[in-house]
Amino acid sequence: MKTLWIFLAFISGMLLPIQAGVNIRLGKSIDSPLYASMLSFFVGAVSLLLYVLITKQEVTWVGIKTAPGYAWLGGALGAFFVTITMLAFPRIGPALTFGLVVAGQMVIAVIFDHFKILVAEQHSINIWRMAGMFLIIIGVIIIQKF
Repeated sequence: MKTLWIFLAFISGMLLPIQAGVNIRLGKSIDSPLYASMLSFFVGAVSLLLYVLITKQEVTWVGIKTAPGYAWLGGALGAFFVTITMLAFPRIGPALTFGLVVAGQMVIAVIFDHFKILVAEQHSINIWRMAGMFLIIIGVIIIQKF
């Protein structure tokens, strides 16, 4: 089962540059990257609503009252991500844009793992995790230079 999730996470990562590319096309078509970003989130919300209705997902609505305030930031963070990648993609290219995205994700993920922030299981920073993180950063530097 873990192999399936590894595969799906990899595919999900592959879809991010595609998402940015199609959002850029939408933004050019309507002359506004911000409206394209908003429309992208609208289509995403409708898609999720349909999925929830079709699969008859259940939710504990009481949890809305008990969710911590920061739990509501996910939508704003997603909007920031989509908008910034749409704006960066045509200016610095897809490889550098998403190399930086992956590098940023690795840096914050290693920090969150180490300090057990928003994760279920703590993983200490060690030489191998640092090496992996630095190799990704070095890869981004190489992509930027060449």
